[in-house]
Amino acid sequence: MTTPFSLHGRTALVTGARTGMGRAIAVALAQAGADLVLHGRTDDLGETEAEVRKAGRQATRWVLDLAETAAIPDAVTALPELDILVNNAGIIRRAPAAEHPFTDWRAVLDVNLDAVFLLSRAIGARMLARGSGKIISVASMLSFQGGVHVPGYAAAKHGVAGLTKALACEWAARGVQVNAVAPGYMETDNTAALRADPVREAEIRSRIPAGRWGRPEDVAGAVVFLASPAADYVNGHVLAVDGGWLAR
Repeated sequence: MTTPFSLHGRTALVTGARTGMGRAIAVALAQAGADLVLHGRTDDLGETEAEVRKAGRQATRWVLDLAETAAIPDAVTALPELDILVNNAGIIRRAPAAEHPFTDWRAVLDVNLDAVFLLSRAIGARMLARGSGKIISVASMLSFQGGVHVPGYAAAKHGVAGLTKALACEWAARGVQVNAVAPGYMETDNTAALRADPVREAEIRSRIPAGRWGRPEDVAGAVVFLASPAADYVNGHVLAVDGGWLAR
């Protein structure tokens, strides 16, 4: 029996699918019935691909360095028809703002914002021509807050939230839903340095009403919802998955 959360017959691209949230999202989409195109900067996606196939779905790989933004428009032409795009790939650079290298700023904006726009524009155009599609980008708590020592990351994630709303305003009436998830503090590679600092780790955890850091699987369910028919009337929303952080 088909449910409003079924993704059977759909094909999804997940960027940054090798580890962490990207991998969890890809596997959850497969478990909901979608076939996957797995993106990675390098071709080391074997473990994620194996999990997708274990869920009974097809998986193909798409290898591209999203920092090379000029290559994205041509590279997209090799992709199959997509029903779902998940803009998950991202990087972070930490340094005090007064000393923050412009090269770090530019690197973060290239991957975390420019690539999101370019992929959404190219793949979204195909969705618009067909009259249906789902685009889900990974925003952040720093889409709402400033953070410390991460000015480029905060600017990029604010931009992701704004881009999500801008695209939704143009595309909702044409059958394409554009939304985002905003993870709180998650157990991923990007937060390894924070979790290794006993003082900062304790400070952060004490402010989370749920009393723990999030896990990649906590975000995956929210993405499945936004990718599914159950969210056909959800447009331009940034869904916080934060253990209550913003409510504090």
